[in-house]
Amino acid sequence: MMTLLVTGVRGQLAQALTALSPKFLEHGYAMRQVGRPEFNFDRPETIDALFEATAPAFVVNAAAWTAVDLAETEPDAATRANDTGPARLGALCAKNGIPFVHISTDYVFDGAKGAPYLETDSPNPLGVYGATKLAGERKIGDLSARSVILRTSWIYHTGGKNFVRTVLAAGKKTNVLRVVADQFGCPTAADDLGEAIVAIVAHITENGWHNGCGGIFHAAGSGDTSWFDFARAIFEAASRHGRPAPSLVPIATADWPTVARRPADSRLDCGKLSAVYGVRLPPWHSTLGKVVDHICKSREKL
Repeated sequence: MMTLLVTGVRGQLAQALTALSPKFLEHGYAMRQVGRPEFNFDRPETIDALFEATAPAFVVNAAAWTAVDLAETEPDAATRANDTGPARLGALCAKNGIPFVHISTDYVFDGAKGAPYLETDSPNPLGVYGATKLAGERKIGDLSARSVILRTSWIYHTGGKNFVRTVLAAGKKTNVLRVVADQFGCPTAADDLGEAIVAIVAHITENGWHNGCGGIFHAAGSGDTSWFDFARAIFEAASRHGRPAPSLVPIATADWPTVARRPADSRLDCGKLSAVYGVRLPPWHSTLGKVVDHICKSREKL
């Protein structure tokens, strides 16, 4: 049995991958998930030690700095988590000829294109978070010949910190909720992204590595929406459980100032992933209902 090393054990994607561990077993991989303190991008020596101890046959890096606003005031920490740390892990994979799946973001783009972004479009991040993720992409691409970089967007899951859980919690505290309506993107269920990674691992394992396997791929939920319409869909799903919906008020980005600038339109074209791996993530709204059902039925208080 080969070892599939997954970093970022506490993150949303890692949680989703845990549930998918039986599927990895079907392809000959036992999953080993790691995180702090034994694996810490702030302590480079732990990267080397963990890699040597686990001797993985495949690596998925789901660890990252995702606090977009905080990155503006803590750029060094964001750089270690999104750039130099993942690059070090990628270099170890390259040295040992191991496939490396790395998760990146739609925030490498400025949102000014006015159409879904292709992998060949020029990045232009607006803030530190996107800039550090882009730097990590480039280093990994240069260092690791067998790297698969997946840019995703607007991830949500039953656990962790995400927009779905945030608005459901806010809806229990207020009768009126103001939501940005002029930012557009592709919501992505962590479970669906996890399934895509299973398919990628299976494809490479069964068919071997070829030049087309590597590079940057966009991997997001099919379809797109605004934060406002996303919120509306969340409360529609929650209404099945008797949850009252607050009155939603659409606002402009300018009416909700944040420390870091966000791209106005970061929609991703995911055709390349479909063409190479035969993978297309489901429509975002088809999985949203399942996630909201799980949250509403759980005993956890939001």
